Amino acid sequence: MIASKLRLGDEVRVVAPSRNLTEVRQDVHHHAVDFWRKEGFNLTFSKNSREIGKFHSSSIASRVEDIHEAFSDPNVKMVITCLGGFNCNQLLRHLDYDLIAKNPKILCGFSDITALLLAIYAKTGLVTFYDPDIASSFGELPPFVDWTFESFNAFVNGISVPYNYEMPIAWTEEFIDWSEQDRAKKQYSNQWVCVKQGTCQGRLIGGNLNTMEGFFGTEYMPTINKGDILFIEDAEKDAYTIERSFSLLKLAGVFDKVSGIILGKHEKFDDNGTGRKPYEILLEVIGNTSIPILAEFDCCHTHPMLTMPIGCEVLLDATNKKIILMEEPLN
Repeated sequence: MIASKLRLGDEVRVVAPSRNLTEVRQDVHHHAVDFWRKEGFNLTFSKNSREIGKFHSSSIASRVEDIHEAFSDPNVKMVITCLGGFNCNQLLRHLDYDLIAKNPKILCGFSDITALLLAIYAKTGLVTFYDPDIASSFGELPPFVDWTFESFNAFVNGISVPYNYEMPIAWTEEFIDWSEQDRAKKQYSNQWVCVKQGTCQGRLIGGNLNTMEGFFGTEYMPTINKGDILFIEDAEKDAYTIERSFSLLKLAGVFDKVSGIILGKHEKFDDNGTGRKPYEILLEVIGNTSIPILAEFDCCHTHPMLTMPIGCEVLLDATNKKIILMEEPLN
C-alpha cells in the first residue's frame, strides 16, 4: 500500500509521538516552520503537541488521539513527526491500524519514530518513510537543511525509478546546542564504505536499531523475509552496546535471511578505546559471510539525511557503493 504524492499547498500535520514541541527552542521552531512555508506547504500542528507529561512527552492517550486525528482528517496529506525520543513504542498497542489503512498518508520520521514507522508498515502494509523530522532536521541551518530537503522533496513529490541515491559531498556530526547555534556546522568530507562486495536486490526494511530492540519479536515488528535488505543506524552509543545489538540480530537469525545490509553513519560513536568502527564490529559479529554490506550511508542522525522508504524494493551494489530504488513509493 502506498500513499499519494505531496503537492504544493497541501496540508502537512506535525505530530509528537515521542518528545514534544516544548523540547524545541522557539527560534528553531520558527525557522523550521518558515522553511516549510517558503517551500509552499501548509504546516499545521496537532493539538496535543505541546502537552507536557512524563518522558518529555504528552500522555499516551493524547499522542494516539493526535495520530488518529491526523490520519482521519481528509485535508491532511502528510504526517511528519516533531522529534525523536525514547517512548514511541508505548503507542503501538493503542493505535487503530484499520483507520490508518483506510486513510493512507505519507508518514515521516526517524530515530525513536522507527517504532511507529515499522508497526504501521507491519500492520497495514503502508510504505512509511525513514527520513527527517521537523525540529532536528528542518530546524538545521544551510547548507545541510537544503541538502536534506532536496532528497526528501524528491521522494514526497514523486520520483522516477530506478532512482540512484547520490552521495552528499559533505556531512557533519558536530553538536551545537540549539540555544547557542548561530552558524552552519562544520563540514566533513564524505565517503561511503564497501565492507563486503556484492550486489543484491530486495525489500528495504529497518531503522534505528536501539529503538527496534524495544519491540523486536512482537507483532509490531515486520517479519524479516529471505532476501530483504536491512538498513540500520544508531547514535551516541558505544562499542559494547552496538556489539550487543548486532548480536541480537545474529542470534535471531536475521543475518541468515537478509541479502544485504546498509549501515548508516553512527553519530558521536564511542569506540571504548578499541579503535574499531561500527562496521568492523558488525563484520566480527556476523562472521564469515558473502552478503553485500555498505556502511557509512547517510540515513541516520548525522546531517544531511537521505530518505529511505520502508517496504520498497531497492538494489544494493556495495562494490560500487550504490543504492538504487527500484519501486515507486507513492502514487
